[in-house]
Amino acid sequence: MITPDFELSQDPDFLTVIIRVPYVRVSELDLFFEGEDFKFYAKPYFLRLTLPGRVVEDGREKASYDTDKGVFTIQLPKESPGQYFEGLDMLTSLLAPKKSRTAKPLVEEIGVPAEEEEEEEEEFDWEIEQTLYKEAAEGPVPLQCYYGFGNLRSGVFQRLQDELSDVIDVKDPDQTPTDERKMKRLEAEAAKFDPDHYLADFFEDEAIQHILKYKPWWVDAHKKMMALQGESQNHGSHTLVIFSDEEREQLRKFTNKSYLLDKTSRHLVYLGLIDILLAYCYEIRVNEGDKNVESSWNVRKLSATLCWLECFTSIHDVLVSFGRRVVCYPLYRHFGLVTRAFNDTVMILQLGRAAVLKCLLDIHRIFRESDPAYILNDLFITDYCIWIQKIKSKKLAALSESLQKTTLAKSHLGFELEELEAAAVLVLEEESKLTAAGMVSRQQLPSSESETSDSEESSSTSSSETEGSDSNERESSTAEDGKINPLQGMLQEERTAPLIDCNGLRQGTNALTFEASDEKSKASLQSTSVPGKLIEELEKQMHTAMRLSEQPEGLASASGFALREQEENHVSEPVRFSKHK
Repeated sequence: MITPDFELSQDPDFLTVIIRVPYVRVSELDLFFEGEDFKFYAKPYFLRLTLPGRVVEDGREKASYDTDKGVFTIQLPKESPGQYFEGLDMLTSLLAPKKSRTAKPLVEEIGVPAEEEEEEEEEFDWEIEQTLYKEAAEGPVPLQCYYGFGNLRSGVFQRLQDELSDVIDVKDPDQTPTDERKMKRLEAEAAKFDPDHYLADFFEDEAIQHILKYKPWWVDAHKKMMALQGESQNHGSHTLVIFSDEEREQLRKFTNKSYLLDKTSRHLVYLGLIDILLAYCYEIRVNEGDKNVESSWNVRKLSATLCWLECFTSIHDVLVSFGRRVVCYPLYRHFGLVTRAFNDTVMILQLGRAAVLKCLLDIHRIFRESDPAYILNDLFITDYCIWIQKIKSKKLAALSESLQKTTLAKSHLGFELEELEAAAVLVLEEESKLTAAGMVSRQQLPSSESETSDSEESSSTSSSETEGSDSNERESSTAEDGKINPLQGMLQEERTAPLIDCNGLRQGTNALTFEASDEKSKASLQSTSVPGKLIEELEKQMHTAMRLSEQPEGLASASGFALREQEENHVSEPVRFSKHK
């Protein structure tokens, strides 16, 4: 028999079942419903459902068939009008299977014929005998380690270690206890952490800030749900989360089964769910909802549950593990992505089972399309997709509340991120100071060189005199700390003053010049922007220049070195003055 494509909807009075069965004979239709039981048969299609509420046959029921589309629409009256049927989109849990093919310690559905029970048990025993795990366990020190959904699996990797080495990081998981897995995981993360990569994303975060602004589908759905606080949260989740045709088809392919989990196993399953959702939220955000060849790697690498078969004991341990792996492995290693994935996971849990199931179905598709990662569906995701459909919404609400109360700081990750960031900031500040000081030095260096060159070449042209004077004036107007000298305004005003001739000394727009014999020598000195004492010394220098002009050429040349030394000393004085000021 073929299970047809179907979906359910409701209004206050009716439950509507839509079944797509093309190319069937309506005359061979068989339909039965009573209480919570619903059966539909139209060769070769067969559908049996266990409804989440009771329906009744009272004459109001209706059924129609669209021959063009091949769709049956069946309206069933509710036994209690106005009652809300919860979980109509949990298609797998609605299916009532003929038998449940489960592995121990899963619970088999009651009502299975005895012959089918024996056939299932015999098939299960045969599968176990085909593995080599039993033979390996006959050694002197037998060790059996469990993993997977609820720690219900073992021996899976015994013969597949070479093929699955790219899927999980733990080596020989069948012989590695839980505590040893955690220890090895922490060691691997400590060895992988790269401070340079982390700091690069911390300071150059333009792309990361763009990613943080992305809004996945659950953001708008959560806003709409919050706006509908007057209605039932489950009802709001049902109306806000829509499954695609592909997702509904996958739900119909799952085999309905129940799970026998003790308190410890249930706790482990809930914590693993948080860990997997955190990794999925990171993947959706960094790729802005698109899928690529790295999607499977991102999800399984960031989840220690999937990559290291980790068994967590608290929500805080889950958050610490996820944060450590984010700053160690993916392309974008930023703590802001950790907190944003945390917030996204809270939203998904608050939206209820439908939102969680939709995310799990997407993860299932990602792993299904990745050749080596399919085993993670068999170990975790398929069971999660079936199990979540039977979880009460109040359980997820309590889980979301506990997650919100848990805090995570950079100091919890164990990599001293705050100290690393503070040290990097200090280094950048020192570099900026050195760069500023270097700029000041480079500004002063051309001035000194020009003074030395002008002193050695006393026969330079008048154009070089003007250029050297300009550079000296720029130097004197700037203090050593890179700030503009407060006396620069006066200098700017002086540049507009007319030329003045005084005893052969010509004062230009920005410099003083004098002539010795027939050759010109430049003195790069500020005029009105210097204190009174310096002006007096400058007057003495001008008188000295006048006396030198009256001496013979040889004596003037011999006295040039002393004059240059005095000029250089006075040129540097305005800089020293501005530093003290």
